[in-house]
Amino acid sequence: MSCFFFHPMQWLNCCLCWVYLCQLVNVRVTTMDAELEFAIQPSTTGKQLFEQVVKTVGLREIWYFGLQYVDTKGYSTWLKLEKKVSAQEIKKESPLQFRFLAKFFPEDVAEELIQDITQKLFFMQVKETILSDEVYCPPETAVLLASYSVQARFGDYDKSIHQTGYLLSERLLPQRVMEQHKLSKEQWEERIQVWHEEHCGMLKEDAMLEYLKIAQDLEMYGVNFFGIKNKKGTELWLGVDALGLNIYEKDDNLDEFALKVAFVFDFVFFAPRLRINKRVLQLCMGNHELYMRRRKPDSIEVQQMKTQAKEEKNQRQTEKAHLENEKKKREAMEREKEQIEREKQDLMMKLYQFEEKTKKAEKDLQEQLQRAMMLEQERRRAEEEAVRLEADRQAALLAKEELARQSENQQRTQEQLAADLEEYTARIAMLEEAKRRKEEEATAWQNKAQEVQNDLVKTKEELHMVMTVPPPPPPPPSYNHLEDYSDNEENSSNHSAELQTMGFSDHSLEEERLTEVEKNERVQKQLKALTSELAQARDESKNTQNDLLHSENVRAGRDKYKTLRQIRQGNTKQRIDEFEAL
Repeated sequence: MSCFFFHPMQWLNCCLCWVYLCQLVNVRVTTMDAELEFAIQPSTTGKQLFEQVVKTVGLREIWYFGLQYVDTKGYSTWLKLEKKVSAQEIKKESPLQFRFLAKFFPEDVAEELIQDITQKLFFMQVKETILSDEVYCPPETAVLLASYSVQARFGDYDKSIHQTGYLLSERLLPQRVMEQHKLSKEQWEERIQVWHEEHCGMLKEDAMLEYLKIAQDLEMYGVNFFGIKNKKGTELWLGVDALGLNIYEKDDNLDEFALKVAFVFDFVFFAPRLRINKRVLQLCMGNHELYMRRRKPDSIEVQQMKTQAKEEKNQRQTEKAHLENEKKKREAMEREKEQIEREKQDLMMKLYQFEEKTKKAEKDLQEQLQRAMMLEQERRRAEEEAVRLEADRQAALLAKEELARQSENQQRTQEQLAADLEEYTARIAMLEEAKRRKEEEATAWQNKAQEVQNDLVKTKEELHMVMTVPPPPPPPPSYNHLEDYSDNEENSSNHSAELQTMGFSDHSLEEERLTEVEKNERVQKQLKALTSELAQARDESKNTQNDLLHSENVRAGRDKYKTLRQIRQGNTKQRIDEFEAL
């Protein structure tokens, strides 16, 4: 087991260090763009902490700024520089919270703010008060201020870099302004972008200063407001700024009225708490000190700061001018390079066009030669065609003469046909007259036949009456007589007999019959399918004449019964005439 031995003085030093570390107080100071943390002793004064902060920030114009904290009662209070930090009523927390803010404001930012860091801190603080609506800003002014803010952040507008939507995520306008207008974020961006383009060439530091120069003209810029009462008990606002004290109505802290006094003027007002009176007094004293300081010659420190700031500004301007010259030279070189490249491209294009024209000229020459050869061939063909046409013309003349002769022959034939037509017409008229006479004779014979029929009926009646009388006994048969009769029949060449039609009714039922195919639809489908199948394997070159006739009948839709009905159309005489004409 190892043992360590310490000298009593070492133990004492360790204990003192431990006590020292235990007594350190952690402090967090929040500036507008950073958070700083320090460890201070309980005996550290506000001035020591303030000097440590401004040294860290690199600020020399310290008279505008202060450290603000929230006291134990919840009020914002400025840290007193002459008192210890631990002795002031700071809200007990670890670390202790402070805000590094501008406590006093200059009358003219362009004349009084010297350092870039000072301008930047004022710019960020004033911008925050405007965006949070602690300082009222009209909409049009808010847009202009936003354009300077964009210039301070992004620099010169570059269309290739700052594309549409580059401001959508930026906080540039008070919410009140956006809610008062029926414009989308894109439309707001368009309006701010127009002004951003106008600030081309402006340094970021100059853009911040221009922002402050416009903002300092706002009514509520740099004013600390306190609720007070006058002797009558009327509630009012007391505003403390760089030029004096302002009195406002309770519901209007934009338009001061009734009183605007310098710091050397005494007047009486009543505050609800004593600490407010002390704060007003501190602000008045600080503003009065700066008020008097501005009206005195600058101290050596301020002169040095202004000289240094002027030199830095001149250096920045020189660097900017140098960069601008370099940029212009580079742009000129780029333009010259582009011009050379364009000229090169133009020459290449002209060369290409010349080559194309040459190729086209050669191609045109070849085409013209080919066209000349084709024209020569066409000329030869035309000559041959002319010879052929002449031969055709001669042949046509001969054909014309032949047609003329044929026309004469045809005319004579037509005349002969006309004469024959007249002759046949006369014969037809004679035949029609003979037909008419025959029909009259037929009518007469029909009448006679009717008379004969009537006589036959009478004869049958008489015969019936005779048959009712008993017949006489038959004579003995004579066979010789029968044989003679037979011989007479064999030797006779003319025989006739009358067919009996009594009791027979002819309705021509065969004319009303249908084929089985017509009656049965199923058979029709089967035959049609078979015909289609067989047609694919049929050799048409081996068809017989009957096959051809059958095909024609089927195609014409004829069958035996239809043919019979067709034949029996018309009267008997017409059919006899047709038969005789075959």
